[in-house]
Amino acid sequence: MHDNQPRTSTPDTLPEVITRYLTAHRAHDTATAITAFAHEATVIDDGNTYEGTQAIGEWLDRSAAEFTYTIHLTDAQQTDATHYIATHHLEGNFPGGAVDLRYQFTLRDGLIERLAIEP
Repeated sequence: MHDNQPRTSTPDTLPEVITRYLTAHRAHDTATAITAFAHEATVIDDGNTYEGTQAIGEWLDRSAAEFTYTIHLTDAQQTDATHYIATHHLEGNFPGGAVDLRYQFTLRDGLIERLAIEP
């Protein structure tokens, strides 16, 4: 296998920092979720960009309050040493009712430096 080929990971092989974020996010535990991010991290979701842990915390609180939904991890891949993609299936009371989203993580120094969420 070449080092530049995507590797399929099982959810239990994702780095601890990603698992910590995903578990806390599902539990609406913003205080724990934010510990997974670098101080100057960036999150891109639904066409909006959130810079820094304060803005990310506000985004997490808002997204937890805005809609009720279930989220299930359906696939996980490591694309290189610092990039991971976790695909989730969401169902709930948001427009459309169901969607598959790719959570694209970039890690640096053991923390999430960038997270882009898109279909």
